[in-house]
Amino acid sequence: MKIFTDAWNTTSIEFKKEKIRSGFLLLAICQNREIFEMLASGSKLWRQIKPETITEKFYQITSNSIESDTSEITSENQTNQQRAIDQYTINLTKRARDNELDPIFEREEEIKQIIDILIRRRQNNPILTGEAGVGKTAVVEGFALKIVEGDVPKNLKNVELLTLDMGLLQAGAGIKGEFENRLKAVIKDVKSSPVPIILFIDEAHTIIGAGGSQGSGDAANLLKPSLARGELRTIAATTWAEYKKYFEKDAALARRFQVIKVEEPDEEKCLHMMRAIVPKLEQHHHVFITDSAIKESVKLSRRYITSRYLPDKAVSVLDTACSRIALSQSSTPPEIEFLNREKSRIKREIKLLTRESLMGYTQDERIQNLELKESTLNKQLNKQKKQWEKELAISTKIIQIKKEMMNYLDLDEVDVTKT
Repeated sequence: MKIFTDAWNTTSIEFKKEKIRSGFLLLAICQNREIFEMLASGSKLWRQIKPETITEKFYQITSNSIESDTSEITSENQTNQQRAIDQYTINLTKRARDNELDPIFEREEEIKQIIDILIRRRQNNPILTGEAGVGKTAVVEGFALKIVEGDVPKNLKNVELLTLDMGLLQAGAGIKGEFENRLKAVIKDVKSSPVPIILFIDEAHTIIGAGGSQGSGDAANLLKPSLARGELRTIAATTWAEYKKYFEKDAALARRFQVIKVEEPDEEKCLHMMRAIVPKLEQHHHVFITDSAIKESVKLSRRYITSRYLPDKAVSVLDTACSRIALSQSSTPPEIEFLNREKSRIKREIKLLTRESLMGYTQDERIQNLELKESTLNKQLNKQKKQWEKELAISTKIIQIKKEMMNYLDLDEVDVTKT
């Protein structure tokens, strides 16, 4: 009990706090000479702990603790300003520099609108609205590519575009005020960063009500002041239905954002978008994609998948087709797999019947019929395997010829190991 009493005295007198935390307990143990010596006798590490150092640099030492309050971070702790944004955001400009983003075409107008809004002094926060699958996130990725290429105005050339991960921000934030502290830390890091930062919030309607349990303010209310003063530049994205449901009902929040409508592309524009991502699909699946396959994926998805939107559904169709082709070239044909399963089933049945025969049960006729069936299956299986091996050999020759043709024509190298 003395340790808890000392910890409470440290909490209330030295640090002017109302709750005992684990760090204060550690400090109380270190200040109690008898207990400290007992622990130090069992571990040399305890002797390296200096109570005066813990007292002087307490908030710096415990800055990464889940018990820490953002308001407790002192000037000593500002050396690691990127901690919160590194933990709760994804750097899109870094991904663009590392060539991890797909090239974006036919969205130049939307990207231009984003740039026009961002370079304003006030009300410089665009929000992309459009149906799910039309490519709102892709537009933002296109903007990140523009930044990396330097094809933006001077005051946007050195910015970093970070995606705010609301899932990570809310994960484990069960203690009252913890979510708000995390978001405040992110906002503070963005404002104090030596490199200008733009935040991208996907599914932006989730910020309304996020972290607002037990009567505390939600993420939207925490963002409003910084957005209004122009201290925080943000790109948001949400569906039109969610915008009308959440943003239009909050006039103060709606005023902070400028709407950019992202429409579903027509078939011609979608074809250009699809052709841009073909190299990445070919590299991933190790297949060769023909232009006719691209056209059919757009046309058929538009005709038969009415519940989704281009280009998302066309990409899904083409991606699925590529994966099936790749799978068919590396796996055993279904016909051979079926014959192998039948053969295994018959073998198990013969084994059981043979065991019964040894125990005096007459199963000779059934065993003979099964052995005859097994013999027929073996013939079919051998025939199928020979045909498959022959087709594989032909495919290998075709692939080799295609590679030689591409090398002869000096085309960009494409992995056509499977077609």
